Amino acid sequence: MPTLRHRKVLILGYRAVGKTSLAHQFVEGKFVECYEPTVESTYSKVVVVGKDEFQLQLVDTAGQDEYTILPHSFIIGIHGYVLVYSVTSLQSFQVVKTLHNKLYESRGKTRMPVVLVGNKADLALRSREVRTEEGKKLAESWGAIFLESSAKESQVTVGIFMKLLEEIDRVDNSYGRSTSCRLM
Repeated sequence: MPTLRHRKVLILGYRAVGKTSLAHQFVEGKFVECYEPTVESTYSKVVVVGKDEFQLQLVDTAGQDEYTILPHSFIIGIHGYVLVYSVTSLQSFQVVKTLHNKLYESRGKTRMPVVLVGNKADLALRSREVRTEEGKKLAESWGAIFLESSAKESQVTVGIFMKLLEEIDRVDNSYGRSTSCRLM
């Protein structure tokens, strides 16, 4: 039986982009139509990726803006990040860029596992403000994974967190490679 590995993931983005809806959909398998604005909530779920079992702790944060000061709790002990914007809000896309820059600076410019999510794709036909290509290009510039989603769709939402677990593992494993130094 595989060892249970713990992973702590932070969900960040501008207010009302669907961070809580994504967390609910992933953990509970249902879309929550309305809820009170989040201060900060934590969700937990055990997931299996290949032969590995993970205790995934999701920290659903309050909506941030470009002036938000990121607390140390957003950096220390966090394995990966889901950065969320709404495809119907250009402002939320701008804010997610600022959040990424702040995280990158705060973490000491180290590689960090990130999945960039353009949420509310189900509303894109009516009121899209951020093109899919813009999200892909931004994620590529960060070396991150990009997905568009709707928190109403369970399969896509599950994929976000599975991709992040894979990315955490990839980044973690890339640090110890290709050194020919030996301590004597």
